[in-house]
Amino acid sequence: MKIGITTGDLNGIGPEVILKAISNNYHLDHHTVIIYGSGKVMAYHKNIVDNVDVNFSNVSTAENPPKGKICVVNCWNDDINIVLGKATPEAGQFAHVALDRAVNDLKAGHIDVLVTAPINKHTMDEHSFPFGGHTEYLTDAFGAKESLMMMVSGDLKIAVATNHIPVAEIKEKFTKELLLRKINLFYHSLKKDFGKEKPMIAILGMNPHAGDNGRIGTEEEEIIRPTIIELKKKGVMVFGPYSADGFFGSSQHQKFDGVLAMYHDQGLIPFKTLSFGKGINFTAGLSIVRTSPDHGTGYDIAGDNKADASSMREAIFLAMDVYENRRNLKEILDQKAAETA
Repeated sequence: MKIGITTGDLNGIGPEVILKAISNNYHLDHHTVIIYGSGKVMAYHKNIVDNVDVNFSNVSTAENPPKGKICVVNCWNDDINIVLGKATPEAGQFAHVALDRAVNDLKAGHIDVLVTAPINKHTMDEHSFPFGGHTEYLTDAFGAKESLMMMVSGDLKIAVATNHIPVAEIKEKFTKELLLRKINLFYHSLKKDFGKEKPMIAILGMNPHAGDNGRIGTEEEEIIRPTIIELKKKGVMVFGPYSADGFFGSSQHQKFDGVLAMYHDQGLIPFKTLSFGKGINFTAGLSIVRTSPDHGTGYDIAGDNKADASSMREAIFLAMDVYENRRNLKEILDQKAAETA
């Protein structure tokens, strides 16, 4: 397998967690790791990270990389001024260049999966990168009508119906049609990407106490509950709506294969509380496999050799697992098609 990894913001902890995640990692011994960035930048960060045993092969393209090696695709020839812990337009520019290069190689089949280190959206040029983040960028790049941001940590999988939008806009964007699409994406991803034959999905309410029978909002009675009833008639095992506070407080999430939150913080606050440091961001609904760690650029600890690489390591493992699950499912379906032909 050829695993592509983008370095993200070069002034943050992205290169550090990449180095730590791939160092002495026997799981990667028979695979090819391709880092998109700069050999000079990776060497700079390697000098400030202790006990890292990584040897790079600098390559100009990922088309025919040496098998079983750790390669760095040099995405630019210019020297870059690294200012650890600072948000700079230059770092945003090069993060975008590396991301574009990796996506082009993913489209061309030069890499099999993509793992993205954190970027700072504020340093990205708003004209060339008019997206809320990686999820929206990749959805557009691969021509998907819709995608789903899913946070994963072991058996805990929380997706969100609305992504990076202001709280004031949630009610306007939230419709039955949107909810149906998101649940269907979640359901099929749990089957295809995570091997759940009959996934059970919990749906959270939009309002406190799931609306309290319409006393604290009507979205549950007008949108969520009718959607659940409609999907159950089609054989989808979906339940709710549940009051978010009591749901997580009583550990009901452990009974389900996935939980769909209605908006970003409703899902990510409990997720990061339960799994911070080991969580993974997975983009469901795309034709390709993309994961990332669940943390940001970590400017406050950049260069201090304090960054925990657990989340990056798990992001790499999950990308590999999802790729294998998809490949195995395709083989099964191809075999069934051949038998019935």
